[in-house]
Amino acid sequence: MRTFTWFLLLIAFSLACMAAFTYPAWLLLHPHFSFPFHRIGERIGMLGFLLGFVLVARRLRLADRASLGFGAPRPLYVRELGVGLVIGAITMCAVVASMAALGLLDWQQAAHYSAGALAALIAKRLLSGLAVGLIEETALRGAMYAGIARESGAITAIVLTSIIFAATHFLGVFHIPPAAVNAWSGVALLGGTLRAFDHPLGIADAFLCLTAVGVVLAMVRSITGNTAASWGLHAGWVWVMLVVHGLSQPNRAAPLQFLLSLHDGFTGWLVLLWTVPLGWGLARFYRARTRRAMHAVRLA
Repeated sequence: MRTFTWFLLLIAFSLACMAAFTYPAWLLLHPHFSFPFHRIGERIGMLGFLLGFVLVARRLRLADRASLGFGAPRPLYVRELGVGLVIGAITMCAVVASMAALGLLDWQQAAHYSAGALAALIAKRLLSGLAVGLIEETALRGAMYAGIARESGAITAIVLTSIIFAATHFLGVFHIPPAAVNAWSGVALLGGTLRAFDHPLGIADAFLCLTAVGVVLAMVRSITGNTAASWGLHAGWVWVMLVVHGLSQPNRAAPLQFLLSLHDGFTGWLVLLWTVPLGWGLARFYRARTRRAMHAVRLA
């Protein structure tokens, strides 16, 4: 559990940096730039996590390519990333189709998009999906998974990384107007960032859903031995989800609206129900794919 403890401390460290340094940074930047207080805090927290991640990865001997999830040869890694991206996009489109069929999405805002604007939205969201997948897979299914699996086995690594994966999605955005900023605003920003955890039952559906998604991604990482497929799947799911967020909004008048969480209007019981057969299918697919790849290597 040494690795797990270090990563918990790393997350706490990044949040502490946000609380302690956002106000001094705002004093330096606000006279010259119009950066929102919360945006400065987010960047400081990310910087703290990045610096801490480098130190922790080196201390725990997790800074090599294999531990970070990039151990596969580059051509193979890129190919598996692409395959995962396509599978992720297709499967998430199926989830969205079920939401639309149940009347859970209101598509009125899609009418305001021209063909050019739609193409730009799709391209930008693809880049966002790839960036999110790279960061989260490298940190969680890369270094953190490798360290826990080395110490406690793959099952423990799958479970613990999935819980952390879910929890990090509830670090919310908390706005503080410029006129209200004071020396204690960093602490207020920290409290606002964690406010979703004040009402755990209110986020239970989304938390369970995201934990299940994390289990699927970690399972794929365990089967394949690297993060190419999990990064691709993750990026494909985020890509479609962000495009749908841009084109629609939850229909809270729908009889089955409870299937979508109040947290983000997307995750929830419906996606959780999808995750079970999807995880089973992906496990079979990647086990067979990995066996074929290993067989081809032995014959070469």
